[in-house]
Amino acid sequence: MPKTKTTKRSAGLLLYRRRKGEIEVFLVHPGGPIWAKKDQGSWTLPKGEYDADEDPLAAAQREFHEETGFTASGNFIELGFVIQKSGKIVTAWAFEGDCNPAELVSNTCEIEWPPRSGKRLEIPEVDRGHWYELAEAREYIRQEQCELLERLVQQLAVRHT
Repeated sequence: MPKTKTTKRSAGLLLYRRRKGEIEVFLVHPGGPIWAKKDQGSWTLPKGEYDADEDPLAAAQREFHEETGFTASGNFIELGFVIQKSGKIVTAWAFEGDCNPAELVSNTCEIEWPPRSGKRLEIPEVDRGHWYELAEAREYIRQEQCELLERLVQQLAVRHT
């Protein structure tokens, strides 16, 4: 994985389940005014930044819990990493499970809003979650993370044969 001193790194988990013979993935929508009116192409897997000396999978599990309130457990499938437009490296794992999006509880963070106003606003990191069938997930997930969906499909096919 490419690393530089200034490269931001995030680790995340892609929760999936099987429904009526189809794979569904659980995606989350970022909170706050910047994302309020954005939908397709703005959803993501629960993820967050981690320190260089921190285990990425442990960070992904922590971030999943912080952003959803749900605990991640089971067999984790390594999905590798993608690089977002910002240059941030997102490393991901998938795991099978289930959750009720209505029970999602996210931690909060503080942002300056409006930008350069000096005013601070506390927002949830994630404002909602949703289960998507893969075809629909490809429309809603951030474009750079779409590759993670493809890798999940490939990994599940390999494990199923």
